[in-house]
Amino acid sequence: MTSPRRGARRRADISPRVLKQLNRGELEAATLVEVLAIDFAELLAAVAPTLARASVAAMREAAESGVTHRMALAGQHLHDHFGLVAYLRFARHRSDTVRGWAAFLLAVTPHLTLGERLRLIRPLANDANSGVREWAWLALRALIAADLAHAIDLLEPWTISSSPFLRRFASEATRPRGVWCAHIEPLKREPALGMPVIEPLRADPHRYVQDSVSNWLNDAAKSQPAWVRETCIRWLAESPSPATERICRRAQRSIGNS
Repeated sequence: MTSPRRGARRRADISPRVLKQLNRGELEAATLVEVLAIDFAELLAAVAPTLARASVAAMREAAESGVTHRMALAGQHLHDHFGLVAYLRFARHRSDTVRGWAAFLLAVTPHLTLGERLRLIRPLANDANSGVREWAWLALRALIAADLAHAIDLLEPWTISSSPFLRRFASEATRPRGVWCAHIEPLKREPALGMPVIEPLRADPHRYVQDSVSNWLNDAAKSQPAWVRETCIRWLAESPSPATERICRRAQRSIGNS
């Protein structure tokens, strides 16, 4: 069995051969450094050779923009040229970056319900590549925030999935503050609204999920520290376990336990 490739930790450590494969969509990035080194315009032209030159040019002009903006831009151009029909083609691509583009293609496709989008995003939310899993929730984050109550209803069943990746998606996609994304103001003001997605995860056995739940609560603690303290007191009383203890300890790292 082939061992996983060890990715570069510095841009200078990426070999010309690996960079060429990344830019052609022939290889998965193994680190964020490698993702950030990819020439999105070159990759876009390689995986979608029929795309208009103007789209590739627009991607090249955006080269200095943030990576999330460029991911969304690629998804928009792929949607504009191919439509939703190409979603599965790109969602199954060898390149993790291209699979991430597919998530943003799905996000900008009109006339889909949130439930339909969540059903279609599941393979990317459950992807073996951690970067793709991040792009999956980031792509739908604004749509989830815009229809929060419905989104929480739809995501609640994800919290009992056998996959820790899907359980984490439910938590990460609804974090009150999140990372690389806009805040969800109703959850900052009233974090109890999100309880249907974090309550079932309070003793999750998987550290990947535990980290997300504790980060969710830590987000909430920045505006509602008393609520977080009370929630942790209750959880520790009702579900005493190493998992719950770890979640609550990390959840209160910004406010202490006094």
